[in-house]
Amino acid sequence: MGDTKRKPDYIFSVSWEVCNKIGGIYTVLSTQAKTLKETSGATLVYVGPDLWEGKNNPLFDEDKSLYTLWRNHARETDGIPVRVGYWNIPGRPIVILVDFMSNYSFRNDIYSRAWELFNIDSLHAYGDYDEASMFSYAAALVVKSFYSFNISSNDTVVYHAHEWMTALGALFVKHFVPQISTVFTTHATSIGRSICGNGKALYEFFDGYNGDQMAHELNMEAKHSVEKQAAHRVDCFTTVSDITSRECTQLLERTPDVVTVNGFEDGFLPSPGKFGDKRKEARRCILSVTNKLFGTDWADDTVIVAIGGRYEFRNKGIDLFIESIRRLRDEEKTGTAHILALINVPAWVMEPRRDLQDRVNLNDSGRSPLPMPLTTHWLHNMGEDRVISTLQSMGFRNAPEDNIKVLFVPCYLDGNDGIFNKSYYDLLIGQDLAIFPSYYEPWGYTPLESAAFNVPTITSDLAGFGLWVNSVVKRDSELEDGVKVVHRTDSNWNEAASDISLQIRKWVGKSAAERDDIRRKAGNIAHKALWKHFIKYYLEAYGFAIEKTWNEHFLIQQI
Repeated sequence: MGDTKRKPDYIFSVSWEVCNKIGGIYTVLSTQAKTLKETSGATLVYVGPDLWEGKNNPLFDEDKSLYTLWRNHARETDGIPVRVGYWNIPGRPIVILVDFMSNYSFRNDIYSRAWELFNIDSLHAYGDYDEASMFSYAAALVVKSFYSFNISSNDTVVYHAHEWMTALGALFVKHFVPQISTVFTTHATSIGRSICGNGKALYEFFDGYNGDQMAHELNMEAKHSVEKQAAHRVDCFTTVSDITSRECTQLLERTPDVVTVNGFEDGFLPSPGKFGDKRKEARRCILSVTNKLFGTDWADDTVIVAIGGRYEFRNKGIDLFIESIRRLRDEEKTGTAHILALINVPAWVMEPRRDLQDRVNLNDSGRSPLPMPLTTHWLHNMGEDRVISTLQSMGFRNAPEDNIKVLFVPCYLDGNDGIFNKSYYDLLIGQDLAIFPSYYEPWGYTPLESAAFNVPTITSDLAGFGLWVNSVVKRDSELEDGVKVVHRTDSNWNEAASDISLQIRKWVGKSAAERDDIRRKAGNIAHKALWKHFIKYYLEAYGFAIEKTWNEHFLIQQI
């Protein structure tokens, strides 16, 4: 094995979220690309779905001069329509976008073959399973075609599939081209997320759960099957945190070979010279909008706390966030301080409120609150929305005289929401506290990003990031460390809610100097999670996969 090449010459990183910004995996891939490209020394190629036919994808720059001969060959000979270009992110890696729609015409043949070869049960598939599988299979064909046309047999190649949506392709690549080393990363097990999303206690009965049984009970057989088979059959199986590694062992019956911890790049942070101005502008914008909605004149000393992320009411701790604010209100221990709690969670948004929009555009403060001052945008399902109904049932009215108010911002903050018209990051920097008390969180990018913007952050020890922070400070991290890690179990709801309320009260009582020190410490913790510190785990996974491929394929050929 002395001749084994431990670093890849080519890396194909495959995900539904390549040039497709919809979730946390996009953040993983887009922030790591520059460091991975520079550190690995490999030709790095991302493969994603071509979902923008006839429209301009602002994240993708097509370059028809790139791999022209192969692209024509793939389309005309292999029947694979692809576009090749660059991803508009730091490092500008090469991207192949594949049109997978033609696969639908023979999807049953694909599923039959997957059953025969890999024992994958697609019989009970529904929802997004078909779409993901057709893309995943197309991505495998892309890499198979690219390999045969462009790559020498002396080159070492890694195919890295992210999440269950690309698991099928990883298995077909291993079947089509066994000399390619396959890596599969589950960023969250499909069955673990489903257990929590269905209100079941994951942790209290953790050791008694059987993944196959729960997949049957929760109608998750297809996703669980492809994920489990990939975990067992690829050359290297990874996940993103120790807590999810334990979950994989229990529910997938396979302990990951490597834990590839998530990092981030700091290139999107304001320069030190602009940080203060950015923070002031964010606070001005937030308070300007909310004062116009509430009919108030709250000043810059308002304490702004917020939660953000995906709309998973229980998993992301939105329920606990609202409960902690209710307790803060009912305890009446914050004196005359004004506290604004924002819920920045995209929902089934219909349109920005025209009445609020008019006040914002005309810079009209108004002398009275607008009707329904709980939300900045109208929803399609106002009567059924869980956040709105929970706030109303708890008696939140956001009357001008209320010192504690909760506002639902149910849109993507992409700079074009019609009310704030600023990005999530441009508003995040203005917060005093970011609160993410997740019940199910394999890693947790939102608290990491908040800390990176020097926003003191509250997370939980059921989040991978929270456990990592505890390992950094070598104890249970407190607010004074920059990141507070709240203890959560299946049965300590009251204690967790009270703890979060206490942290907000503590912040209200801090001096300006104390707050500045905590902000600095939050940024210091985030700096320890840069990709330059964590990319080594990816290289370890690739080396592991390459060695296994060498042992199983190349040495056998020599015998």
